[in-house]
Amino acid sequence: MNCIAMIPARYASTRFPAKLMQMLGDKTVIRHTHDNAVATGLFDEVIVVTDSSVIFDEIRNHGGKVVMSRKPHESGSDRIAEAVENLEVEIVVNIQGDEPFVQKSPLEKLLEVFKKDPEHLVQVASLMQIIKDKKNIEDPNYVKVAVDLQMNALFFSRSVIPFARDPSIPIPYYEHIGVYAFRKKALMDFTQWPVTALEAAEKIECLRYLEHGIPLKMVLTEYMGIEIDTPADLMAAKKWLG
Repeated sequence: MNCIAMIPARYASTRFPAKLMQMLGDKTVIRHTHDNAVATGLFDEVIVVTDSSVIFDEIRNHGGKVVMSRKPHESGSDRIAEAVENLEVEIVVNIQGDEPFVQKSPLEKLLEVFKKDPEHLVQVASLMQIIKDKKNIEDPNYVKVAVDLQMNALFFSRSVIPFARDPSIPIPYYEHIGVYAFRKKALMDFTQWPVTALEAAEKIECLRYLEHGIPLKMVLTEYMGIEIDTPADLMAAKKWLG
């Protein structure tokens, strides 16, 4: 199964400008993400896709493969779709640039979904982890996902889902981890659809798939580390790195 990892890396960020170029230990955040993706050994290629000459030089000067986007994009999926359009590839894994603690095991579980799907019923899959801290559950920076009995996503939201109207019923809360795997056609179809209303309102790109009736298979994983969304996240990541 031919598989590549694409890392969309936008320089600008509303909450934390230039976050991917912040130092985390002895490397920038984006280099941690790239190098850890390569170290998994799961991919035929690992490619950073960026709109920034600064990030481009950072990856290229340290021996990584990187391409510049030809035009502006609304989402990371749009950005990597442009880069893979003319590549011969079956599975594309989107690893967000602000996920510096990429690990092999969760990605292996994600790819296993496609290996066990000879009829190609699964078009898109993504990772999630259990969250228990009430503060994080209520934090809009944590994207939550509710799933059905087959572990397909029902909805993604920055709000608390599900809402515990009856607190005596034990309900798991899942955080969506921004790592996706697509069959190439599903990714290219995504780029042909305009931004949908729910996607625009929540600022969650995978809602575009749900609004077009494409299921997302969710894969439960253990702790993936810290996603760098804010300066506080960077401080927490530095402590976690030791």
